[in-house]
Amino acid sequence: MEVEAHGKDTSLVLLKQGAEARVFTSTFIGRKSIVKERFSKKYRHPTLDSKLTLKRLNAEARCMTKARRLGVSTPVLYSVDPILHTLTFEYVEGPAVKEILLEFGGSRVSEERLDDIAAQIGDAIGKLHDGGLIHGDLTTSNMLIRDGTNKLVLIDFGLSFTSALPEDKAVDLYVLERALLSMHSSCGNMIDRVLAAYRKSSKQWCSTLNKLAQVRQRGRKRTMVG
Repeated sequence: MEVEAHGKDTSLVLLKQGAEARVFTSTFIGRKSIVKERFSKKYRHPTLDSKLTLKRLNAEARCMTKARRLGVSTPVLYSVDPILHTLTFEYVEGPAVKEILLEFGGSRVSEERLDDIAAQIGDAIGKLHDGGLIHGDLTTSNMLIRDGTNKLVLIDFGLSFTSALPEDKAVDLYVLERALLSMHSSCGNMIDRVLAAYRKSSKQWCSTLNKLAQVRQRGRKRTMVG
């Protein structure tokens, strides 16, 4: 597992809180960092809760590290604390893809930049899927563009898992498609650009996209019933 040297500062500033974890900014050996704490659930038995929390913490660390081995840029993992149930990793300077796409149409975001971002997204997902890794939460909030390099960085592997099933890969893509349609409809055919890059990146794209068509069909049926 790619974990750098031990030792960290104790100052924590809450950045956001979700249903499963709290995210803080901090410093680690003088470097700005992110600390993600998986907190306990009071409705679970303490022993069971601790085991489940630690299992999920380690799974997230493994998936994050595996993604880097597959050639996908993620924050560098600095440390895993099994007692405090925290992950400490690199703070990536740069905006979320969500922020960039919401500015589309303004003077700072061009079609060329959309093409570049979509190409990087499709390439990264293709590498993950061919390596048997499902991100589980592919939204534009979980993608950053690193300052200085303009390279895509995937974050938040809290729902990630390993699978070689085309169905799981298709659902991963469908989550992204729904996010793009709901949040970034002004960007037009963004998902088509992403899938074009995905086909170039993934050797297994055909079976996955065939499944995606089925997943879309099920989604439309649920919408009609609802």
